[in-house]
Amino acid sequence: MCDHHTPTNNMRHGAALEHGEAHERDHQQWSRRGFLKNMGIASGMSMLLGNVPLTALTSSPLAFGLNNTDSDRILVLIRLKGGNDGLNTIIPIFDYGTYIQNRSTIGIPQNQLINLSEAYAMPNTMEGLSGLWNEGSMKVINSVGYPDQNLSHFRSSDIWASASDSNVLDSSGWLGRLLDTQYPDFLTDPPEQPPAIQIGGTGNILFNNTEMVNLGVIVNNPEELAQIAQNGELYDATAVPECYYGEQLGYMRAVANSTFTYAEVIADAYSASANTVDYQYAIGEQLALVARLIKGGLSTRLYVVTLDGFDTHALQSQSHPFLMFSLSQAVQSFYQDLAAGGVAHRVLASTFSEFGRRIGQNASNGTDHGAAAPMLLFGEGLNGNGFLGQGPDLHNLDSVGNLQYDIDFRQVYATLLEDWLCIDPVIIDNVMGQSFERLPGLGLECMATSTSFIPTIPIEHRALYGADQVTIEYTLVDAAPAKVEIFNILGQPVTTLFEGYQSSGTHQAVFRMGSGRLSAGIYVYVISAGRQRVSQKIKVR
Repeated sequence: MCDHHTPTNNMRHGAALEHGEAHERDHQQWSRRGFLKNMGIASGMSMLLGNVPLTALTSSPLAFGLNNTDSDRILVLIRLKGGNDGLNTIIPIFDYGTYIQNRSTIGIPQNQLINLSEAYAMPNTMEGLSGLWNEGSMKVINSVGYPDQNLSHFRSSDIWASASDSNVLDSSGWLGRLLDTQYPDFLTDPPEQPPAIQIGGTGNILFNNTEMVNLGVIVNNPEELAQIAQNGELYDATAVPECYYGEQLGYMRAVANSTFTYAEVIADAYSASANTVDYQYAIGEQLALVARLIKGGLSTRLYVVTLDGFDTHALQSQSHPFLMFSLSQAVQSFYQDLAAGGVAHRVLASTFSEFGRRIGQNASNGTDHGAAAPMLLFGEGLNGNGFLGQGPDLHNLDSVGNLQYDIDFRQVYATLLEDWLCIDPVIIDNVMGQSFERLPGLGLECMATSTSFIPTIPIEHRALYGADQVTIEYTLVDAAPAKVEIFNILGQPVTTLFEGYQSSGTHQAVFRMGSGRLSAGIYVYVISAGRQRVSQKIKVR
């Protein structure tokens, strides 16, 4: 078996290459993805459950974090595919004249609006969400985007999925990143239940690992899924030849083992519950499945569903109202269903889309690709309704005529992960590639019953006095984003001595007092690292 290989173009046309060199090059070019394709199981860990395609996330440090907190909270991301028109979703009635002037035929008439506040409204096609708003279970984050917006569907979708900067090409998703690095034995020893599930939305890189592989198998219905789980052969991933082919064969067997493991628990959860309300349309079918799995006891922490059709370049008034109606009805049914099962308090949902649309309508009675747009959040955990972020300024546009963004979408991601799912902020910042400011205005609060993921050893620190300076010395047990600040006795900030990511070990920050700009007296230094925060008074003479 180890002598077997597949001829490549190099071997067919590179006569100058000796057989051994070509064979080695063939193996170097043959990725795991290619191997799985050749073996016929490269479709991703996906299945059809109740005729709805479903994909299960396998491994990442973030997935490990999801599985290793005692919080039972769940996050559902609702993708509005195609670029949702935010101005016809949350209407800026504080500047309605400018709004309707730019949208003479597609703007929402005032007699078709539901006021959410003195400044904002939503179209009456979204009336299904009124109950959540009035109950304090809905919030709007205005003007969400990112620097240097890319107006391509594919590129912008990848940016939202990878959480990368717009000038960085990253083919891995923020949930699938760093696969097989920190936990190299994950595939051979997976968690008992999948940390995250994607329903529909094929082609999105959100759950891709660094080799662009989704792991899985496809079946037609829950009964077939259960049959595979009960009768599927489990393979020995270690009893393989000691060569490259054997390594890939072991990987494939581990994939199959994980597939069967997740097929069984997903099928069990699906069979253990039922929907108690009627759902309509495609997005309703997806959320119905999510509700059924949650009520059936599946411990998956993160779900992604997709509603397509938001690329409204033409005849927007004929399509967008129905999209928002179907979304609103589905979300309303979803939370009614969860409430009937006594689990609504555990579930937070959030919409996202690759970009918004232009202010003005085009010649086809539609809107073209734009930039910033609102995100809608739902759930009891929001602790009240309201708005975050600057409202859309229809007069202050960017250099190409788009709305300016105010809140980076990665701030929202990071806040949801830390304050709702109680993920270690160090893990979050590593997955995001940098630290993004959290949004306290969402009203979320981590309520994990255990803080086992938080370092239990406090930060050791001391002040070392010199002739004209104080050296602040501190020791970090784990690598973390760190910040050292100086405050006066009134609590007012004086200076930041350090801000950035630091490895474990001992570090120093120097507070120099010889400039004569500081008054003699008492000051306080504050060291923040991860979730920990320590402080101590120092004297300036």
